[in-house]
Amino acid sequence: MSSVLEAAILALDLSQERFVNQGRTVFAQLMGCLPDRAFRRIVSRYGGDRRSRNFRCWDHFLCMAFAQLTYRESLRDIEACLRAFGDRLYHLGIKGRVSRSTLADANEKRDWRIYAAFAQKVIAEGRRHSAGDPLDLELDQTAYALDSTTIDLCLSLFPWARLGRERSSIKVHTLLDLHGNIPANLWITTASFADDRLLDVLLP
Repeated sequence: MSSVLEAAILALDLSQERFVNQGRTVFAQLMGCLPDRAFRRIVSRYGGDRRSRNFRCWDHFLCMAFAQLTYRESLRDIEACLRAFGDRLYHLGIKGRVSRSTLADANEKRDWRIYAAFAQKVIAEGRRHSAGDPLDLELDQTAYALDSTTIDLCLSLFPWARLGRERSSIKVHTLLDLHGNIPANLWITTASFADDRLLDVLLP
């Protein structure tokens, strides 16, 4: 979900002047920049809300987006922080009741393709908006940067990602479009996968 948020913040022409007092929280204003109609179409395509009436996919996305932006570290942390809003939770756009068990069930059972498709939609829109931005480089074509980061995982939950005796981790390779600093593509590999091997995967 972080790529969705980064694309929304960096690419949809957001500025401090836009976030003035409109009777809504800054979080609600920020989420209002996302294409919610496209999100509803994607949810309908994958039947995301078919078995959930009280905690819909949009509520799930808002909770996890809030957690990402406020650096929450666990489901307990997310629950405590959101419940501190009390009746004002509605002003964040979250209509469902937030609890650890509800978030855990949603994270486990919701179709991940909903959020992957939404990320691609927002990234594509962001790239379109930033296509004409100056690059500060004397280049006629688009420039990209390729980088990777290693994410540590819990070995007992992700034994398939074992790295050594006591570690479990994966590597996320990101191809960054320097027009707007928006991810153009992402690859998830084992942590031992060397960065230069990814050059064989890239299509010019």
